[in-house]
Amino acid sequence: MLETLRPRWTTVLCTLVVALAAVGAANAETPEQKGLAIANEAYDRDRGWQDAQVDLAMLLKNKQGASSKRDLRIRGLEVPDDGAKSLVIFDSPRDVAGTALLTFSHKVESDDQWLYLPALKRVKLIASDNKSGPFVGSEFSYEDMIPQEVEKFSYKYVGEQACADGLQCFVVERYPVDKNSGYKRQVVLLDTTHYRVMQIDFYDRKDDHLKTLVNSNFKQYLGKHWRPHLSVMENLRSGKSTELSYSDFRFQTGLSDNDFNKNRLQNVR
Repeated sequence: MLETLRPRWTTVLCTLVVALAAVGAANAETPEQKGLAIANEAYDRDRGWQDAQVDLAMLLKNKQGASSKRDLRIRGLEVPDDGAKSLVIFDSPRDVAGTALLTFSHKVESDDQWLYLPALKRVKLIASDNKSGPFVGSEFSYEDMIPQEVEKFSYKYVGEQACADGLQCFVVERYPVDKNSGYKRQVVLLDTTHYRVMQIDFYDRKDDHLKTLVNSNFKQYLGKHWRPHLSVMENLRSGKSTELSYSDFRFQTGLSDNDFNKNRLQNVR
């Protein structure tokens, strides 16, 4: 009887070993694959916001601690099967009031940006090789103001580490695909529970640590979408910083393509 059962048990055992090996192989992601998977998960969790509006206070600080304040608004629109559209409008002080930045991000194609300057009364196209320049004197570049589509980077999973508020964060390096990017790489910290971007370290083309962005005071909207209410960009080279304080997030307000028309930037309200 034992002799009869032995071949059968041997077959079962071999089958089990093969199955476990297959599972192990399937789970053996490379750092590049895992980094991309985390980026895709973060993107998928935030899909479906449709359109949004938010008011902001921008605080510019120099190395000596002197500061100046600006008030602005941002509107955003999801574009099916592509990226997103965003419109930044400055309301004060008087010297920047009416300034507007319109951005069309794309998953694969080059992004488009137009800047309206009231003093010149004209719309200026931001060239691809000029997007690393500072946005209206802040520590954010024009590139930083573009919605960060997953396809615009390659990725590498580095590991996990403790981050703000006692959270555990994935550490993912991402490398811009665009050769005109002002960055060689960015190190992104996303919390392991909600995949929120907690911090980004920006490295310039020489791979020197240039800036750090820290997001905090997150709140959830529509039971799904997490948004920071404070973002601080610190320039490690100049000692300057820019704080963005967000208030009054509104989602699904009925914005459409007509609200993101470069020919209407002069009259935007």
